[in-house]
Amino acid sequence: MLKRILFVGFIVFLALSCGNDDEGFESIPPRLLAEVSPENDEEIREFLDTHFFNYEEFETPPLEFDFKIRIDTIAGDNSDKRPLAEFMRDTVITVSSFELLLGEEETDVPHTLYYLSLRPGIGGAASPEGRKPTVADSVFVRYEGKTLDGSSFDGADNPVWFDLARLQDLTQGFRGFAEGVPKFVTGGAPISNPDGTVDVEDFGIGLIIFPSGLGSFSTIRSGIPQYSPLMFTIDLFTLNETDHDGDGVPSIQEDVDGNRYLYDDNTDFESETGVRFANFQDPDDDGDGVLTRDEISDSNGNIIFPYPDSNNDGTPDYLDPDVN
Repeated sequence: MLKRILFVGFIVFLALSCGNDDEGFESIPPRLLAEVSPENDEEIREFLDTHFFNYEEFETPPLEFDFKIRIDTIAGDNSDKRPLAEFMRDTVITVSSFELLLGEEETDVPHTLYYLSLRPGIGGAASPEGRKPTVADSVFVRYEGKTLDGSSFDGADNPVWFDLARLQDLTQGFRGFAEGVPKFVTGGAPISNPDGTVDVEDFGIGLIIFPSGLGSFSTIRSGIPQYSPLMFTIDLFTLNETDHDGDGVPSIQEDVDGNRYLYDDNTDFESETGVRFANFQDPDDDGDGVLTRDEISDSNGNIIFPYPDSNNDGTPDYLDPDVN
């Protein structure tokens, strides 16, 4: 589904948002982020307190263990299991209403994302191969998405590429996925097989759970009711660092305000007409008519770093329309 959703446009988004129901789900009018976020968090916390994963297998892997995360309820023969709450870590991400095309204006509403890194990729962060992606990178992952009742709505048994920056887009509804995957570390160098497939040794393994404000929120998607917290098991194989607009500035560096959300960084918004582009999509970030790449390169086309700041005002030339 995530792969397909990358190509869904604004018209489809509106159709899904305005439909009466999907797969029997009752459509509820858009609610406030500030109301739904704490409700979702309470639901997630209850889930973490009443469920466990196969931590014993990860602690002492049996022969032929497939290293897949399995979650079950703490009850009966499993009543002595340690709850997920003992293992999960969390981070707070703010969400504003414009990100989800909501009518009521809300700004920077806190949402808590929960994550668990079970295997941090080969050698961990110190490995020359093991790296953490950023929210702007493309990642090669195997995954499964479920609602908290255990219903699977999407997955890929064979690894697929995802552009995490695109998943942050207003119409995608999976910012939590883009924020969660960077909590994990990639595996070793890809190994090409004779049949054309690729293997990665000791890939990263993790679990993320996030509220609907980082997911589909009020939009009904296939298999996902409105206002549903979501959880994903993730196998992270490798990554590609990105420069979406090819301007020489890595996309993650175009997150000017440092909030890990790329679509609210547009330093030439006032000068743009028609379609507007965030900096990571814009080859002329300050709108001065000189391409960003030309403003950060020498006469031979080599990129200069730190980026030039000709008037020493603290703003590099490529973000400063007064310098060209």
